[in-house]
Amino acid sequence: MSPSAAPSGTGPITDAAPLSLCAREPHVPADRLVAEMVPPPRFDSVRFSTYIPDPNQPSQTEAVRVLEGFAAGLGGTADSGRRRLFGFGRAPKKAPAGPRGVYLDGGYGVGKTHLLASLWHATPAEPARKAFGTFVELTNLVGALGFQQTVQTLSGHRLLCIDEFELDDPGDTVLVSTLLGKLVDAGVALAATSNTLPGKLGEGRFAAADFLREIQGLSAHFRALRIDGEDYRHRGLPEAPPPYSDEQVTNAAHATEGASLDAFSPLLEHLARVHPSRYGALTDGIKAVCLTGVRPVPDQSTALRLVVLADRLYDREVPVLASGLPFDQLFSEEMLNGGYRKKYFRAISRLTALARDAAKLMNPR
Repeated sequence: MSPSAAPSGTGPITDAAPLSLCAREPHVPADRLVAEMVPPPRFDSVRFSTYIPDPNQPSQTEAVRVLEGFAAGLGGTADSGRRRLFGFGRAPKKAPAGPRGVYLDGGYGVGKTHLLASLWHATPAEPARKAFGTFVELTNLVGALGFQQTVQTLSGHRLLCIDEFELDDPGDTVLVSTLLGKLVDAGVALAATSNTLPGKLGEGRFAAADFLREIQGLSAHFRALRIDGEDYRHRGLPEAPPPYSDEQVTNAAHATEGASLDAFSPLLEHLARVHPSRYGALTDGIKAVCLTGVRPVPDQSTALRLVVLADRLYDREVPVLASGLPFDQLFSEEMLNGGYRKKYFRAISRLTALARDAAKLMNPR
C-alpha cells in the first residue's frame, strides 16, 4: 500500500503506527547506569574551543581559562587515594588543603553544561576513569548500587562531573555530602554546575538551616566560578512556536519514522510508574516526541518528574511537537515562585528549544 498524503504540511503518512512512551516500562541494569555516565549526545563534540564567550561577559572567558587549567592539572592518578580509602598500600602524602573541585554557577543557557562536558573531554584520562551525570542520575546510581558500592565504583575515577546540582530534601543533602567527602578523600576531583551557589543549596525547599553543616561541607569541596550572561537559546532566536492542533501533531507523528505519540495527561500518569533513573531508557530510539493536549501540570511531584523527562529529551536532542497550551504555561505561578522555580524555568527553556527543533517535522522538505 502506498503512503497517503498528509495534510497540514507534513510528509506522507507511513504505514507504521507511532511509538508510545506510555507503552514502555524499561528496566535498566546497574552496570548500564555506570557505563552511561558520559556526556549526553548533545555534548559529544563540544570542546573549550567550541565555546564562544560573550564579549560582554568577561566571566565566560575567565571560566574557560580556569577550567582549562583545572583539566591540565588532573594528569596525576587517583590510585593513591583509592588505596587510602580501602586501607591498603603505603600511606600517601597529606591531601592538599582547599577545594578539590570547581563549581559553575550561572543562569539558564549560559553554557555551563557545554563547559562541564568540555572539561570531561579535556581531562587526560580514559573514559572509564571519568564520570559525567546529572545530580539526579548520581543519586539514582546510589539507589541502584548502594552507598558503599557507589563509593568503591567511583573512587578510582580521576574526575566526577555533576550537572544540575540541586538539593531537594534533607536526605539528599546528607547522602551527597557524605559521598563527595569519601570521593575527595579517595583523590577524585569534582566539577559541578548549578543555578545556586554551593552555600545556598536547598534554600527555599526545606529547612536548610537545620542541615547547614552538611551544606557548608559541600561548599568546602568547590571553588565557585560565576558565569554571567543571557540564555543563549533566546539570543537572536524567534519566539517559541505556538502549539499545533491535535490533528497536525497526530499526522506528523504518523509521518515521522521513530516518532512517539501520546496524550499529555496519560503520559504524566505513566511517569509516576517509571523511576526517573529510567527516563533516559524510556526515550531509547525515539526520534521525535509528539504530545497532544498539553495542559498545566497538576502538582509538584508531577512537575518534578516532567523536569527530569525534559532534561533527558534535551540531552538527546529529541524534538517535541505538541498541541494544547504552550510550554511556558506548564507550571503555575505558585510553582514558578517557589523553591523549585529554577528547575521549572530550566524545563521551560529546554522544552521551548525542543519545540523550535520540532518545527521541521511540519515542513520536512
